[in-house]
Amino acid sequence: MLIIILFLVCHWYLSVFMQTFLQHRYAAHGAFSMNKFWERFFYLIAYITQGSSYISPRAYAIMHRMHHAYTDTDKDPHSPKFDGNVFKMMWHTREISSGIYEKTLDIEPRFLKNVPDWSWLDKIANSWVSRLGWIAVYILIYAMYAPSGWWFVLLPIHILMVPIQGMIINWFAH
Repeated sequence: MLIIILFLVCHWYLSVFMQTFLQHRYAAHGAFSMNKFWERFFYLIAYITQGSSYISPRAYAIMHRMHHAYTDTDKDPHSPKFDGNVFKMMWHTREISSGIYEKTLDIEPRFLKNVPDWSWLDKIANSWVSRLGWIAVYILIYAMYAPSGWWFVLLPIHILMVPIQGMIINWFAH
């Protein structure tokens, strides 16, 4: 039962909330403003709740703005119309997101306005050490609290939480 509570409440819903609140409404759409303290506070909470699948609010905002500008065209960073299956769409989205984060993708200036940026945390959160550390924490929690081995089938969902949530919205809502 503890695994279900951790999975649904602590990971699934809190990561969805942070993606909606910080990355989508705040960073991408500028629906409200925050001072630096609260912005960084919620950045940190997003990192904690999204763990191994954390996406930089800056990268998310730019990618989401591109999505609105290019919806369902070949420039849309995550349109199911141009990918044959959910895995291709997820991989394409990851490539775009990585290109934005690493600043290797040419981005139109209009998508760069007023995006939040905490490069120090993003650098830590996007490192393989951090991602593998979160995966180790998930495995440890399962090893300690899973009542049987079949519960470990949920681990890939924990590890890829944010991409899976994005896939559900983008694949099924278009």
